[in-house]
Amino acid sequence: MILLLSYTEYLERLSEPRSIVDVALVFVIVYTVLRLVRGTRAAPMAAGLLGFAALYWLAIWQRLATLEFILRSALLYVGVAVIVLFQTEIRQALISLGNRLRLPLWRSHRGQFGEGVYDEIVLAATTLASTKTGALIVIERGISLTNAAESGIRLDAELSYDLLVAIFNPASPLHDGAVIIREHRIVAASCFLPLTLNPLLSKDLGTRHRAAIGITEVTDAVAIVVSEETGLISFVERGQIKRGLDATRLRAAIVQALLAPRQRRRVGRLGAETEREAEEAITT
Repeated sequence: MILLLSYTEYLERLSEPRSIVDVALVFVIVYTVLRLVRGTRAAPMAAGLLGFAALYWLAIWQRLATLEFILRSALLYVGVAVIVLFQTEIRQALISLGNRLRLPLWRSHRGQFGEGVYDEIVLAATTLASTKTGALIVIERGISLTNAAESGIRLDAELSYDLLVAIFNPASPLHDGAVIIREHRIVAASCFLPLTLNPLLSKDLGTRHRAAIGITEVTDAVAIVVSEETGLISFVERGQIKRGLDATRLRAAIVQALLAPRQRRRVGRLGAETEREAEEAITT
């Protein structure tokens, strides 16, 4: 009777404006969490936790005292387990939330620079790819990469095609590791990056690719990887990798990632208009 009365009161209170806002906030939170875990290793883990919760509810409902006692004892460690298992996803969620809640004066990425510098990176990547010279270039955006830069050799040099090619020359002592770019300068070279722990990645991905994915999982940086085995160019953002890019698609990916949100929408509209015009020209 108490449960029925509470449930009835809850239904009556749903018509109140405060309750509508409450339900809407819960919906937004659940929807955001589902978007974050979709396509990641958190999805099957989340399904396992839901199964654990369903089993605990069944033990209470059917009065299975022993099973309920064991599950209740395990609940004490579930919070810690969730943090440990989902630490990458939680970090990405907090980064995404922080980027959206920035004040207007802080909205632009620190990693932005003039579009002319994009060509230096693209030209260096394609040159290295033509000779199958391995390379890993990380571009800082909103979150500082100072810790990663301190693990390598500090340069603080003007970004240029010649310098990038020289750094990744196999005869150079700086070729093994990542180059970190901040604005229009190369901050450091031969830097060590955290490797991703994502078990769903292809076995074909080597250390460079896993390091690129790892740094983009824990920060909002983007990375360009050149494979020394295949010569393929890859672009990594938010732990997602795009492989086999040519110069045009690589430049488009860099511009899209580093432009401010308003400029990004404008570029997207221009790109869509260009595609429509091309389709109309083909049909006519």
